[in-house]
Amino acid sequence: MIQKPTIPKGTRDFLPQDVARRNYIFDTIKSVFKMHGFAPIETPSFELSSTLMGKYGEEGDRLIFRILNSGEKMKRADLSALQEDNLPRFANSLSEKALRYDLTVPFARFVVQHQNELTFPFKRYQIQAVWRADRPQHGRYQEFFQCDADVVGSDSLLCELELIQIFDAVLSRFNLPGFTIKINNRKILTGIAELIGESGKLVDIVVAIDQLDKIGKEGVITELENKGISSKAIVAIQPLFDLQGSNKEKLDKIAVFLSESKIGLKGVEELRNIFSLLDKIEFNHEIIEFDITLARGLNYYTGAIFEVHAHDVKMGSICGGGRYDDLTGLFGLKDLSGVGISFGADRIYDILKELDLFPKYLTEGLTVLFVNFGEKESEIALKLAVSLRANSIDCEVYPSPLKMQKQLKYANDRGVKFVAIIGEEEMKLGKIILKNMESGEQILMDKASFINYFKTTK
Repeated sequence: MIQKPTIPKGTRDFLPQDVARRNYIFDTIKSVFKMHGFAPIETPSFELSSTLMGKYGEEGDRLIFRILNSGEKMKRADLSALQEDNLPRFANSLSEKALRYDLTVPFARFVVQHQNELTFPFKRYQIQAVWRADRPQHGRYQEFFQCDADVVGSDSLLCELELIQIFDAVLSRFNLPGFTIKINNRKILTGIAELIGESGKLVDIVVAIDQLDKIGKEGVITELENKGISSKAIVAIQPLFDLQGSNKEKLDKIAVFLSESKIGLKGVEELRNIFSLLDKIEFNHEIIEFDITLARGLNYYTGAIFEVHAHDVKMGSICGGGRYDDLTGLFGLKDLSGVGISFGADRIYDILKELDLFPKYLTEGLTVLFVNFGEKESEIALKLAVSLRANSIDCEVYPSPLKMQKQLKYANDRGVKFVAIIGEEEMKLGKIILKNMESGEQILMDKASFINYFKTTK
């Protein structure tokens, strides 16, 4: 039977114009990373399962794509675990590798493994695919690209300042009509959990609060109740969901709420210092917002956390990140603080496409197509094509001497700008007809004028 061509849900094919647009996104982000002194690295698309598992919390672990062992390793699966109904142990025996869930945990592994080859503070950027077994929906894919920038080996808040500047620089270059950089601090959330008597359930509180924009206040309350958070604690935390005022006013109110929490006040102080630094560089404060409900569900964040939302589109966050104090400690290198951000290239792509913000030149077609009338004519065309390419002019010779009508249809379908026609008559005269496919205008010129025309109109 003939198999129907299809791809897995949550993945996409990209046509040439799509790839051009995606490369525009990657190149724009990369140029800003490089301008701020970040160096590129790459890591494997899959890691040992032990490298990834347990680093993202229970919810994150469920979304990791595991790679099934093959050959002799499959025969060594722990069947006793299956008989004992220990599915996690059985799953681990079936899979020693997994597709990376993000770029940050592999980066921590990379730093520890190559620590003697790196200069600290180490600033890296990385643009590669990641995979998550999430339910596919608008703006959410199972395979997507992340564009990360991290600084590891420094606890200076200047790093947070620089990453906020990178958010602004990149998204401004994309000409988005508006965006908001939301900021919070996990120390503040830790302090809140401490004061309401639920320190042991910080992760549950963070995961619930992080869904506020998706399920609303009542949904978060229900989620907290389902996680066993006490009614007294829920009542105490509810006023924080409706915090109003300027960034300074909201921080002042939180400082009062956290007056008995040393770690909570430390988080408030860090955010105040970041805003103070932003004042000194005259940053546009209208695009940055202190949001107490911002939680960022990943377990490894310990300080400032960020999320960016675009205006005028129905889309989740397009960027995120935060401070992690000891992620490398999971791999044996203690006390190496880091902070990083990530751009969701696929969501940015969808937004730029929806708002028609991609530059028009990205989808411009081939500059010159040489019509093929036969062996002798195509020999001349091939030599001229070499001259054009030597002058950085993209061109091609149609491969077969088909009817003129078919070759012109091909030119139209490809968006070709000019068609070069060298027939029997033109060969005798040593001339070329250059046809402008947009205006229909045709010019008869010699070979030198033909080459020079494109030199001067580049």
